Amino acid sequence: MEKKIEKVIKQSIELHENLYEIKDQIAEASKMMNKCITAGGKIMFAGNGGSAADAQHLAAELVNRFLKQRKPLPGLALSTDTSILTAIGNDSSFDEVFSKQVQAVGRKGDVFFGISTSGNSANIIHAFEAARDLGISTIALTGAGGKMADMADCTIDVPSSITPRIQEAHILIGHILCEIIEDAQCP
Repeated sequence: MEKKIEKVIKQSIELHENLYEIKDQIAEASKMMNKCITAGGKIMFAGNGGSAADAQHLAAELVNRFLKQRKPLPGLALSTDTSILTAIGNDSSFDEVFSKQVQAVGRKGDVFFGISTSGNSANIIHAFEAARDLGISTIALTGAGGKMADMADCTIDVPSSITPRIQEAHILIGHILCEIIEDAQCP
């Protein structure tokens, strides 16, 4: 058991050290998000499973607070309204649960922030297409590879194919983005 624990910790440390390679992508995403908020737009987050939890977490950090007591910032998790999700899933397709919400509440100047460890989630891909049609900027937070990387205006591609390690890196990256945004929006 101790060897397994050590192996997982070493994997996580190694991946976190490799995140220096994508710091430019993280910086680009933070610039896009700050520009959006400064112009009066909102950040719409979406993901499935653990990535849905990350979407909710990051939206909450913007709306409530991260490290500072400050004004609320416009973040919205598209994975939280069970009535909307189940209505769309039942009446149309689960592949459209996020794209229909982007069409309903998204406006030019907003940012759609899609989270997927595989980078191949069909409902996130459809949301990227809907965002593009509306002139909404897009950010993909993924693992190594996937279709989303080529669809987004900015892709933060975590250099791993191990889902739990990718998820650990995703929340670290999300926290970095929240800290940068909070510092810029509420000095």
